[in-house]
Amino acid sequence: MKKIILALIIVSTVFIIGCKGKDAQAAVGADGKAVAAKAANTDPSYAFGVAIGTSLKDTAVKINFNSFLKGMKDVMEKNAPTMTMEEAGKIIQASIADAAKLKGEANIAAETAFFEKNGKKAGVITTASGLQYEIIKEGTGAFPKVTDSVKVDYVGTLLDGTTFDSSIERGQPAEFPLSGVIPGWTEGIQLMKVGSKAKLYIPSKLAYGPNGAGGKVGANATLVFEVDLLDILPATK
Repeated sequence: MKKIILALIIVSTVFIIGCKGKDAQAAVGADGKAVAAKAANTDPSYAFGVAIGTSLKDTAVKINFNSFLKGMKDVMEKNAPTMTMEEAGKIIQASIADAAKLKGEANIAAETAFFEKNGKKAGVITTASGLQYEIIKEGTGAFPKVTDSVKVDYVGTLLDGTTFDSSIERGQPAEFPLSGVIPGWTEGIQLMKVGSKAKLYIPSKLAYGPNGAGGKVGANATLVFEVDLLDILPATK
């Protein structure tokens, strides 16, 4: 609910700011003559649709577009809606929760199938916790301990290949204590020597579990990390 309202506010703000003082603005061509601005992709109704659609897509709720448009028209055209805002809010919250539960169950099923198949691949090792990993490049340095802080470069993806986090995209290696990250990281990094590159396949129970993390990592999502262990950081006093 809050995300939908926020999306509308953002679009409205952009629209208002973009229009202020520009109603009569024209572009100037190479010949010095004023030319009309292109009218393509300036439909505000479509823009609102994109904003609301993006917010709804993240919830995974299946939308009946006929009902959706009727509800919107009833409000916009001042007809009497068939439910109050309070009732609508409760239904929205319940439907989002139900959709998240179904998505979480689907993720667990996909995870089980993935780990069963992935564990049979050459070079992939499965630990007692259920973590799977493979060493892509063997380093020559020391193994970090759980009490250490480390410096790493990594790319994190979901099972469908979607990148949800990347120190490489940010252009700066990450530094953190091994005791302060998800269990899959704490265990997996300790299996690497400094200078190693590895792939960590982290089951949801060793990641963010049924709660997920933010909008990108859903309930019971399996995480795959390609990690370069760059260094063990000196202990701070």
